[in-house]
Order: sequence, then structure tokens, then C-alpha cells
Amino acid sequence: MNRIIDMHCDTMMQIWERDETEETTGTLYDGEYSINIKKLEEGKSLAQCFALYLPWKNSEKTAYQILNEMHDDFVREMELSSEYIRQAKTVDEILKNDEDGFLSAILTTEDGAFIEDKIERIDEVYDWGVRMIGIIWNYENTLAYPNSKDSEIHNKGLKDFGLDCIEKMKEKGIIVDVSHLNEGGFYDVAKTLKGPFAASHSCSRDLCNHQRNLDDDQLRTLADCGGIVGINFCGPFLFQDGGYATFDRIIDHIRHIKNVAGIDTIGWGSDFDGIENNGELVDYRGFNPLVDAMTKHFTDDEIDKINYKNFLRVMREVQG
Repeated sequence: MNRIIDMHCDTMMQIWERDETEETTGTLYDGEYSINIKKLEEGKSLAQCFALYLPWKNSEKTAYQILNEMHDDFVREMELSSEYIRQAKTVDEILKNDEDGFLSAILTTEDGAFIEDKIERIDEVYDWGVRMIGIIWNYENTLAYPNSKDSEIHNKGLKDFGLDCIEKMKEKGIIVDVSHLNEGGFYDVAKTLKGPFAASHSCSRDLCNHQRNLDDDQLRTLADCGGIVGINFCGPFLFQDGGYATFDRIIDHIRHIKNVAGIDTIGWGSDFDGIENNGELVDYRGFNPLVDAMTKHFTDDEIDKINYKNFLRVMREVQG
């Protein structure tokens, strides 16, 4: 089954910003985004993770207010496109939606800043159907410290409240997402969970020395925990000197991670609608030629694992 599960996009942010500026660029069905319903269908999507990304730092609104507004947008978009897509909260729901001819939308958050000091907000978003929570974005919050070129900041561990929150996420069956988290926090997550977690949109630091990428030791740690890293299509995560995504370079990162951590550790984390240049992929439909290019380097079973099986395994294991 040549189908795709992509662990991260910022399409809901684009839709929320459209509402904020009153620009008319269309709905999730046919909007001028890297991801829309038509493109998901043509790109052979099985499930798309839609992140509620929270640009609170330079906003008059709190992260929690933005979260609620963006969630309202998500609910509206699911209703507007209900003939084509359904929200999924479990692996079985993803498979049932596919059987019934529907795409699946998995709700996630990017940045735990919305939690503030109220751990019960994890229960609230769980009830919405959020099944993966990004601990942090690029600014310190009540849980943790962000990735940083400053080694002192980069090596700080999770805050005590952050440790409580990831224990709560584990209890609820929510995937902990460490993309954007600093290195010290990464190892705290691994040590605390002792089970699968995700870096939803990161690449190999050995091939591209970006502080958001994972070094080989982190990749092996992620593999030991049964976790997954989603390959990011952002040029500066793929190439040391920037540039834009090419199929060959994406495959370079996959091959390296496979050699270091094993094929079971790899998935997709496109960051579509959050990056400025999609490179050779152009938009979500670029998964088709990318997968074709992968057939020269990987078996059909390996490609299936990267495309969707690894994520389904992680989701099932986390939910118990």
C-alpha cells in the first residue's frame, strides 16, 4: 500500500492567519496551500498530522487563546470537508477511514506553551483528539528550554513541571514530540518515557549541523526507545549551506539514519506550509516522485515502513 502519513504540517496556521488578516485564500479543500484535500488525495495520503502551531511570542494573544482559535478553525475545516476527510484518534480509526474512502486528519500541537502552569489542559486537548504534543518551539516555556546554539541552554534538562507533563502525556497515550526541544530535554524525555516518542520534523545533524537536527547518539537513543524521526523538507535542515529540498538529499538523510538507527526509526515530517521553499517536491503531491526515487535504494517493505507503518506502530504502542 503506497500511502503516506506525514507527521507535521503548518497548514492550520496558514488558515488561522488567513482568518486574522481576512484574506481569502480558500479552505482546506482547495486553498492555495502546500497541503489541501485535493493534493492529499493526489499525493496518496493515508493520514496527515495537522499541527496547532502557536505564534504567541509576538502576539497580543496568549498561546492558549491562539490554540483555541486554531482548534475552532480545525473543527470548521473538518466539517466543510466532511465528504473527504475525518479526524482520527487511533490507528483503528485511521484504517477504518481508509476502508470507508476517507482521508484521516490527526490533530497535534506545536509548542506546549499553551499548558502554562495548568497540567489539566493536557486532558482538555486530549478530549479534542490531540494525539501528539510538541514540548516546545523556539522560546522557553513552563516545560522546557528550546534548541540553541548556546551550549549551556542546549544542555539544560526539562523543568520539573515539564517532567510532570510528559508523564501525563504518557498516561493519556499522547505521543511526546521533541522537535525544537534542546538536547538536554531530549535525553530527559528518553529517560523518563522509556518507550516510543517522536521528533516529528527533524533530520540528521551528522549530514547537516543544524541544532534542530538529531546527532547519531540521539538517533540511536530514539531507536532504542522505539521512536521515530520525521524527515523535514526544509532546506537548512538538509544542506549545511541552506538551499532547497532535493529528492537525492532527502534520500541521503534517510540512508544515514537507516545505517545509524535502523529503518524502523524513520518517517515523514514535511513541515509543509511552514517552510518557505518546498524544493523539488513543490507541494504535497511531490511525495509521488520522491517515493519513486526511493525505489532505487530501498525495498518495498522499507518504503512502506517509512511511508506509514512506523508511525502506526508508534501510535499504537503509545496508546497501549
